[in-house]
Amino acid sequence: MIKAFDFQQGELPLLVSMPHPGTLLTPEIERGLTSRARRLEDTDWHIPLLYKTVAQMGASTLCARYSRYVVDLNRPADDKPLYSTATTGLFTDIFFDGEPLFLPGSEPGPAEKAKILETVWQPYHQTLANELARLREKFGYALLWDAHSIKSVVPRLFEGRLPDLNFGTAEGASCSPQLSEALLAGCDDFPQYSRVFNGRFKGGHITRHYGNPANHIHAVQLEMAQCIYMDEESFDYLPERGEQVQRLLEKLIHTALQWGRQQYGAP
Repeated sequence: MIKAFDFQQGELPLLVSMPHPGTLLTPEIERGLTSRARRLEDTDWHIPLLYKTVAQMGASTLCARYSRYVVDLNRPADDKPLYSTATTGLFTDIFFDGEPLFLPGSEPGPAEKAKILETVWQPYHQTLANELARLREKFGYALLWDAHSIKSVVPRLFEGRLPDLNFGTAEGASCSPQLSEALLAGCDDFPQYSRVFNGRFKGGHITRHYGNPANHIHAVQLEMAQCIYMDEESFDYLPERGEQVQRLLEKLIHTALQWGRQQYGAP
């Protein structure tokens, strides 16, 4: 099987996790997908590009290569539901809008799923856990930024148009409330973007599982509406919009790191 992810170790107390920009498929799953599903429309398009300048700042980055149609890395291995509202699971068989991904009788079987858990899901999470442990050991704390995007309108998942910036901190359990306040204030320099904390998206498995403020690991999920940087129909990146979003992300990351220095007296 092809390598499951790309990992770059950085020099800052920050790890950016990108679990959903991948487009690779296993042969069995690719054979079973409908023609619509082969477009991979539910991908978190262009996320590595948007966070490129953050990586250049010195952040560690962990980026999935396989599609969420293979396995959703932001779901627990036991597939316990994270939301009481409509959602998708560890091995999703539907689009965000509820239509089937697979041709009748072509869903992956138990053996294929077990192989994927072992070769795709587990290595990603082991690397994530190891890097957070390294950062905490080196700096006394670690920041985890879980990077996502989604179509701005998905009626099955939420009503109306999604806010541009959707921060999730597991209702405040995954990071310090002072960090949340600092990030919200950091958005003030970009008033063109609407924002919300712990709205429809409160943070998935990665944020909830690894965020542990008592152990000095602070996790934040940012789900962005894709219309702020791309054409949602063609999936094309829009450079002028994307550059503005990059500046926003740089500001937010600087804000998080500054908070860390003030809180922990670390570099």
